[in-house]
Amino acid sequence: MPETSSTAVVLTALPEEYDAVRAHLGDTEELVHEDGTRVERGRLAGTAWTVAVAELGEGAVNAAALTMQIVSWLRPEALLFVGVAGGLKDDVEIGDVVVGTKVYAVQGGKQTPSGFLARPEVWHGSHRLLQAARSALRDLEGVRGHRKPIACGDVVLADDRSAFAEYIRRTYNDAHAIEMEGSGAAHAAHLSGRLDALVIRGISDRADPGKHAADASGSQERAAAQAATVAVAVLRKQRPRGSGDSREGLQPAPAYGGDHLDFRNSTFHGPFVAKRVERDDGER
Repeated sequence: MPETSSTAVVLTALPEEYDAVRAHLGDTEELVHEDGTRVERGRLAGTAWTVAVAELGEGAVNAAALTMQIVSWLRPEALLFVGVAGGLKDDVEIGDVVVGTKVYAVQGGKQTPSGFLARPEVWHGSHRLLQAARSALRDLEGVRGHRKPIACGDVVLADDRSAFAEYIRRTYNDAHAIEMEGSGAAHAAHLSGRLDALVIRGISDRADPGKHAADASGSQERAAAQAATVAVAVLRKQRPRGSGDSREGLQPAPAYGGDHLDFRNSTFHGPFVAKRVERDDGER
């Protein structure tokens, strides 16, 4: 497969998440980093994107380290973390997809005699990709999507009445989903510089004691498939930089020969000076 600068990296934590993304790719090949990290790279049909998908395993620290390695290796233009999460709001149902407008790292803080004082970190989703997600969710059928904040911590939440669940409700009240890896990937994307990044999560449980039963029913596979569908739709909406003007309805200004200049729809103040330049061959 030829090298291309139009690369999107899609990161996952679990096999079900990886398989859901890979199902959308064609003409795949496996690439191996010198340190052993593996990705599978393929074409997203009908787009200018080459997509590399990786399964990183669980945890934010692991996600941050491997995201930095993969970004340095493949130099992508876009980075998506795609997978499953627990729902935190009554209006978020199993099978829904939450696109992260913000990702909170929820475990930072200071323990004092008067209680725990939160010191949160937050990363905002890429404006470009969030706009693409807004448009994609409007067009997708069979997917109920939310553009909302996501909480991230190295805790599997399976008790909605626990002290930790109450802490999330009190301190991160606008979070609609909770997962484990998004903050690590978002932080790595931030450190890498100019990289569009977004976390997309399908809801596989309600972060309550029913989690085990939900998982056993196949909810993770279904939620992962929904999240992958949204991720692919976002990439279809968002063309790579340099693949042409992605602005709809804008036409280039007409070309004029000779000394004609087009000032239509222009505003300027002060004098305008046009200068004729002598060329080496004597023409002007």
